[in-house]
Amino acid sequence: MWKNKNVWILLTGEFIAGLGLWLGIIGNLEFMQEKVPSDFLKSLILAGGLLAGIAVGPWAGRITDQISKKTVMLASGFARALSVVFMLVAIQTGSVWWMVIFLVFLQISAAFYFPALQAAIPLVVEDKDLLQLNGIHMNVSTLSRILGTALAGVLLVILPLSMLYIASLVAYLILFIITFFMDFEDSVSKESTGRNSSRGGGGFKEVFSIIQGLPIVFMTLVLTLVPLLFLGGFNLMVINISELQDSSSIKGLIYTAEGLGFMLGAFIVKHVSQKRSPYAILFFFSFIIGLSQLLLYFADVPVLSILAFFIFGFAVGCFFPTAATIFQTRVPKEFHGRFFSFRNMLDRVTFQIVLLLTGFLLDAVGLQIMVVIFGILSLVMTAAFFAKFRQIIRTEGQINEKIST
Repeated sequence: MWKNKNVWILLTGEFIAGLGLWLGIIGNLEFMQEKVPSDFLKSLILAGGLLAGIAVGPWAGRITDQISKKTVMLASGFARALSVVFMLVAIQTGSVWWMVIFLVFLQISAAFYFPALQAAIPLVVEDKDLLQLNGIHMNVSTLSRILGTALAGVLLVILPLSMLYIASLVAYLILFIITFFMDFEDSVSKESTGRNSSRGGGGFKEVFSIIQGLPIVFMTLVLTLVPLLFLGGFNLMVINISELQDSSSIKGLIYTAEGLGFMLGAFIVKHVSQKRSPYAILFFFSFIIGLSQLLLYFADVPVLSILAFFIFGFAVGCFFPTAATIFQTRVPKEFHGRFFSFRNMLDRVTFQIVLLLTGFLLDAVGLQIMVVIFGILSLVMTAAFFAKFRQIIRTEGQINEKIST
């Protein structure tokens, strides 16, 4: 795997793009703290971009299945770089509306880029290397997040806010350039006629039938709602904890702790998967995510708030590579573009709902009551999904027993 130049391009591109992404995210938080007083209004602004990404999701899936994944990644990468210009205008004019336009363009480009990236990964390496590559890819992303947030904190002290976005723009342009050097066999997109091509234009209906016929894929999709319940309001919670503790430095410590936890989890998950089934991993760490949310009841205590985010990071570091590998290996490759686009849309809808709910609850009941509500909900969802999974396994066992007799 390490002799494959595409692997190195993917990892290098992810690191560079991640730096740019997190420079921009920290810049967004800083801009909104200055211009937008309400947590709920902050959530509405962030949700506006997500809504645009959801709207183009079905089209993005069809395009990804019909043409080269590399072409989709190049076009969306260029659009992402172009979107930064709107944020520079927002800073110059002090207008939140220009920031909304920036977020809309950014999320539309992401709606194309990430399904194409997820569909390209199984084309770059063999199935046996997928879990390892998914873990390493997510670790590189997390490392870039840690360094990006740390770099953003330093730049905010010594340079104007606009410099964060200029650095972000440079990173996106570098990603665009190195993507040109990717070279892999994209057999589905080359078949402009025939069965696979007709499937490529079929939309989401065929994807739904595939999901229904693969219980492990369906259950994994549903179970990913648990970490999204935490991730949806992640940035708003970080801002609120910073205000609760009256400390601006706690933001960087929280991002770093969560990132280190994620990297550790993604590193050991390959070894855990050799002893435990994918579902055992998903259910166990879904339960841990719920506990980490409950621990944030003590968000006014710096050590405990940092510990909660570290535990969460470790749990999702084991959860997400396992889920990604299940999707990449169980879903037929000719459906990958539409499937990952559908998953991206599902994540964005959930993310948007959680984001708005987080903003509302932070204004209405405060952080500590909100995390108790979310923590209990996560534990209940995990228990319900686990009971349903046991029922499916029991039913399949009875059917197999009848067939054998």
